[in-house]
Amino acid sequence: MKVEIWAEITCPWCGLGSHRLDRAVERFEHGDQVEVIHHSFPLSSGFPTDRLLTVREALASKHGISGRQAEVSTRKIETLAAGEGLAPYRVLDNHVGNTLLAHEFLAHATAKGKNRQAWDAIFAAYFGKADPVFGLDDLLRLGDELGLDREQTRQALTERRYRRQVQQDAARGQRLGATGAPFIVVDGRYGVPGAGETDILLEVLRTAWDETHPLTPVTGGDIPACGPDGCAVPPRP
Repeated sequence: MKVEIWAEITCPWCGLGSHRLDRAVERFEHGDQVEVIHHSFPLSSGFPTDRLLTVREALASKHGISGRQAEVSTRKIETLAAGEGLAPYRVLDNHVGNTLLAHEFLAHATAKGKNRQAWDAIFAAYFGKADPVFGLDDLLRLGDELGLDREQTRQALTERRYRRQVQQDAARGQRLGATGAPFIVVDGRYGVPGAGETDILLEVLRTAWDETHPLTPVTGGDIPACGPDGCAVPPRP
């Protein structure tokens, strides 16, 4: 069974949503038969490519959220993440920037067979360490950690080889119903917007599985059983 998740790198709900999905798959009875694939859903095209903003600056300029309101909303996410095993999870005390190059890096890593590893690594670097993941040097270092060939990675990013693929990835998510991130699609049939709780995701996994794996009843002979009209009486020997 395939589960796809569209996400933005700097979206705190995306990092938490990815974690919750992982936990749901771990608890799922058929988790070893589930393939999780991450897709790009960039939301940062309005940010400059030559500098970073603090999260406080970004919230104030883009959403009109500042001061105590920014503190309360972001600390709430950090507390939720900590309660679910993600600590540290740095949201407010972090920086944001244009993530398009980072998404192209993730597409390159996916082409090299490292979709899951690359997304896990970039979330861990950004939210776990508050490391920048926006510039070429940042991404080359991350590629080194993943065992990617540095020169191949550099060439792919400087040539912007995966720019169109990232755009197509996001467009496909929108066609499936994504209006924001995260957005999860289970087995191509169930769309889950937002960072649904682990129990909810687990229930969706079970529902999708049961619909495509119906039980086949075994019949043959007189098999004794009880029903609404009583119990079958075994024949005399």
